[in-house]
Amino acid sequence: MSSDGEIKDEGVSLLTQLRKLEQRVLDLEAERRDWYFERDRLQREIQVLREEIEKLTVPPYIEGNITDVLEDGRVIVKSSTGPSLIVNVLRTIEPSKLAPGKRVALSQRNFAVLEILPDPLDIYVKAMEVLESPKVSYNDIGGLDEQIREIRELIEFPLLKPELFERVGIEPPKGVLLFGPPGCGKTLLAKAVASQTKATFIKVVASELVQKYIGEGARMVRELFQFARSKAPTIVFIDEIDAIGGRRADISISGEREVQRTLLQLLSELDGFSARGDVKIIGATNRIDLLDPALLRPGRFDRVIEIPAPNQVGREAIFKIYLEKMNVTEIDVKELARITEGATGADIKAICTEAGMFAIRNNRDHIIREDFLKAIEKILRREGVKSVVSGAYL
Repeated sequence: MSSDGEIKDEGVSLLTQLRKLEQRVLDLEAERRDWYFERDRLQREIQVLREEIEKLTVPPYIEGNITDVLEDGRVIVKSSTGPSLIVNVLRTIEPSKLAPGKRVALSQRNFAVLEILPDPLDIYVKAMEVLESPKVSYNDIGGLDEQIREIRELIEFPLLKPELFERVGIEPPKGVLLFGPPGCGKTLLAKAVASQTKATFIKVVASELVQKYIGEGARMVRELFQFARSKAPTIVFIDEIDAIGGRRADISISGEREVQRTLLQLLSELDGFSARGDVKIIGATNRIDLLDPALLRPGRFDRVIEIPAPNQVGREAIFKIYLEKMNVTEIDVKELARITEGATGADIKAICTEAGMFAIRNNRDHIIREDFLKAIEKILRREGVKSVVSGAYL
């Protein structure tokens, strides 16, 4: 009996040892897999480091510009080091991408073209306001029905229906100039056209194009139009264009000469555009009397549209646009239009906002007539506009 018990205990001990060995094998297998994963990670890291070392040891490329493309596939490049060279092109570069003016990277060994570089673009040009089809419609503009009709014919139709002009055999204006007092809807009108045509809207203030160093302003104008072409169809809105488009005079101040260089580049770019192209130019100014006649000659800003301060009918239409979105009670729009003589569209927007603020201050969720009267007094006093509310210049 005792021998059988010993045998049984020995069997249990061997089974326990066997299970321990099996667990040890499983642990070693898991450890081996972990080491394999670690080895693969280290090999990938080594490959990355080798590629980095290779990049650091490769000599830098030379920047150049293509001046001509030859029939045999070679190109003539003007390198940044000075001379013009006839060089070969890497086979991986598509011949269709080779064109005069393109920036390329050249090998230091044999000056062969290794890759096509992107066109340079000034950081200030990139920072300009770009709106992909602004969310503004013609219904958001009041009192400018005639101006809307005219600008649609001049800007919208050539972009949407260029075949109409081809059949008739006429060239639409390349550029349109809007002039009038500030706050009367020039920018809003340009945005509405861009929205209707599904075009990219680029807004630039002309004073941003005036730079400190010689040639910088002209270069920015050139790159602005290149940027516009890359985003086509595009509407370029140049606000306060009198900052660079003023009348030229015989002066020797270096700053004024730089402004004139910028103006000359703008005139050159306007001359280079096709009237039926996918880029349209809209200029805006408050002082058309200061503009150089060269800007207004046919072929550039050859159509001038006045955006006047709204009359009573126009003010009534603008009030209606804003009041549709507001919670108001017992408001006579005709009265508001009558007592805000001389107010611009921007003034009316400010009046509506201020009226809402008066309602909020009084813990009301709706706007009443007295709120508008207080707002008119406050806004028009600040603007120095004569109001019928007080009968004097506020």
